[in-house]
Amino acid sequence: MAIEGLNLDEQGTRVRRAGRALARLSEAEVNDILTDLARETEQGIPALQAANAQDLRMMDPADPRYDRLQLNEARLRDIADDLRHVASLPSPLGRVLSETTRPNGLRLRRVSVPFGVIGIIFEARPNVCFDCFALCLKAGSACILKGGSDAAESCRAIAGLIHRVLQRHGLPAEAAMLLTTHEATDWLLKARGTVELIIPRGSQRLIDYVRRNARVPVIETGAGVVHTYIDSQADLEKATAIVLNAKTRRVSVCNALDCLILHASRLGDLPLICAPLLQKGVMIEADERAFRQLAPNAQVVQAGADSFGTEFLALRMAVRTVDSLDEALAHIRRFGSGHSESIVTEDEEAARRFQQEVDAACVYWNAPTSFTDGAQFGLGAEIGISTQKLHARGPMALEELTTYKWLIEGEGQTRP
Repeated sequence: MAIEGLNLDEQGTRVRRAGRALARLSEAEVNDILTDLARETEQGIPALQAANAQDLRMMDPADPRYDRLQLNEARLRDIADDLRHVASLPSPLGRVLSETTRPNGLRLRRVSVPFGVIGIIFEARPNVCFDCFALCLKAGSACILKGGSDAAESCRAIAGLIHRVLQRHGLPAEAAMLLTTHEATDWLLKARGTVELIIPRGSQRLIDYVRRNARVPVIETGAGVVHTYIDSQADLEKATAIVLNAKTRRVSVCNALDCLILHASRLGDLPLICAPLLQKGVMIEADERAFRQLAPNAQVVQAGADSFGTEFLALRMAVRTVDSLDEALAHIRRFGSGHSESIVTEDEEAARRFQQEVDAACVYWNAPTSFTDGAQFGLGAEIGISTQKLHARGPMALEELTTYKWLIEGEGQTRP
């Protein structure tokens, strides 16, 4: 919401005031707002799709961002269900994280509290408006949303719907502020004293820009360069299903598979593993040994300098052949982004070593990386997948959107 006649600093002051109002809401009041928003979302599907169609007209359907931008009826109904799920979750606020009584009788409690105002900068993902508002509201914070120009009309329509629901419940629309200009982005990155935290969600270029220019603390939800390693002791049926799901469930999301790492002893199985991928239209960039197994095929090319370490976000995948688990781990250390990695094996010792040594937010054994998602982890919606190690790592949901403070109670003690 942009308020005519007010500069961004004045608008920011109103957002901060709105954050304090949200922190005073009861859990039941928060849940009523989210349930009301879910109902409004379902009733507003035609209007939301009409706004979304204006954005889609400006983008090539072959562009990987098109899928992320699209709000079809099924996705909007899923969003409404996610809102209800967030409403059903326990409040993350007021939890006693630790407590102790010191020898002098002082009683100490560490208690979860809201951040206050959280800024989220994202690209062609209008659903992020819903996710971020719901999670921030449940966590007691106001939010400032800055979407990309590709999703401008969709974001305006979603923000308008959120504002109507807030006002119907007697709350200021500034609890969910939508920014629409590049000037506003620069302001948000430097809004110390107004914004407590910024979370970028999008391409590596966006994340790098935010990290370089922000004066507000940033949690990176990094790009996903995702690997699956098929070990010498992998079950072929499991491996085929896991690779197919990880690569093709949705190619435009950060948990999608980018590079299949294959133990050389399983090269004979590679055509069977890749057959379903090729049927789905996946282009494969294979190293020399893998290429010999898969060629001739018009969808298979030899890997180039950029095949490894690339987040494809498309129907493309690299294949790397290794001679040992050590070599697979070295490849992931060099090219991984710290997002999600998986091993397929029946060898428990190899799996445990992989999970211990791979430095990523989510490390899987005999499961696809497509499960890296707040809802799939039982956390409700998510704001993003944090690939850093300070404060939060992995899906950022309700618990990760709170901080804490110490509450100390005494009986007149003084320090010697």
